[in-house]
Amino acid sequence: MLTRRQKHILLKFFSMFSVVRGYNILVVIVAQYLASIFILAHYKSVKAVVFDINLMLLVLASALAIAGGYIINNFYDSEKDLINRPRKTMLDRLVSQNTKLSFYFVLNFLTVILASYVSFRAVVFFSIYIFAIWLYSHKLKKLPFIGNLVSAVLTITPFFVVFVYYKNFEHVIFVHAMFLFLIISMRELIKDLENLQGDLAQNYQTIPVVYGEKVSKIMLTILGLLTLIPAFLLIFQYQVGRMNFYFYLSIALLATFIIMLWKSNSKQQYVLLHNILKFIIVLGVISIPLIDINLVLNKITFIR
Repeated sequence: MLTRRQKHILLKFFSMFSVVRGYNILVVIVAQYLASIFILAHYKSVKAVVFDINLMLLVLASALAIAGGYIINNFYDSEKDLINRPRKTMLDRLVSQNTKLSFYFVLNFLTVILASYVSFRAVVFFSIYIFAIWLYSHKLKKLPFIGNLVSAVLTITPFFVVFVYYKNFEHVIFVHAMFLFLIISMRELIKDLENLQGDLAQNYQTIPVVYGEKVSKIMLTILGLLTLIPAFLLIFQYQVGRMNFYFYLSIALLATFIIMLWKSNSKQQYVLLHNILKFIIVLGVISIPLIDINLVLNKITFIR
């Protein structure tokens, strides 16, 4: 049996894990490595990628910066989240705001330290990234269009740092990035619909607050249709191996999403739509190895 003190420490741990969205960070780490192995540095052996110290430091720096971003976002959104996510907020509040801020500064400091072992440019990059996250959380997220655009850009930035590191400028990478960017943009907008009540109460000028739900649904429909362009290009124009099945499924899910969107008018329904988009993103990460099955078999042989 756990003692009261041990239970208290465990609750604090889960509270902080909830604040930094540990599960999201894990997905990003896995995605960065899989993208490096199968897309960005496919010309290198798995050993060269997995044991690349600079890559590991960049991935860790990204994870710490993202964790810090979630903390500062949680700090500024505490009142809004109390309306939109009361249960999660009660868990998050088990850790004091002062502790969260202290942890935020420690994470950012460690991010810069790790980046300094790679290069001065990495330090500059992550310093700008950390500042951009703070600016978004403090000011930009309350603005329509700008907030959504900046959020989507910040979300794909960790992949950009790996892309710059490997200097791989193949066209297919940009098409993959466009598909991901559009899905994330849809996710940000559906989150605004999901959080409409709290945004109204806290005077956040999001797209649904300023322009209404109908305009938001029209924009989501347009974004969904635009997402079909990179999806079809990746299926028919580029060699993505068995990952084409993922894009076929994504197209079907996006069609389902748009149909359900126009029938939705409650928070619960928007949460379901949000989960569909999250499923597409997570499934995309898992599907990356399908680009080259033979390469996967070679990786398994290496592991053995």
